[in-house]
Amino acid sequence: MLKVICAIFICLAALPAFSEPAANYEVATIIGVKPHPSASDNALSGVASYEVSVQVADTVYVVLYTDTFGTKTVKYAGGRQVMVHVGKSTVVYNDILGQPHELPIISRKPGATISHPK
Repeated sequence: MLKVICAIFICLAALPAFSEPAANYEVATIIGVKPHPSASDNALSGVASYEVSVQVADTVYVVLYTDTFGTKTVKYAGGRQVMVHVGKSTVVYNDILGQPHELPIISRKPGATISHPK
């Protein structure tokens, strides 16, 4: 029985070596939110879109966020810090349930350095 338990622990210890590498998540600060120009087109369907500016390190990304649940809470998210993974054309964040969401990057530009409290 002890040999079986040891074999299980050895397999579990080796499991991370065979899994995919974790994405590098970074701290992002939401620095601005404004309605997307096509938001009036979506008004009939009840789905609002917003251009959200987030600063990651020394770069500001403007991403397109679609409020599929209609909560409109993103309008009040300025100053909030979230963990994001920046890809070539998308920014990925996890919601409160841990589900990843990809947001397309509209633009990127250099920004001022923000010091994050530790």
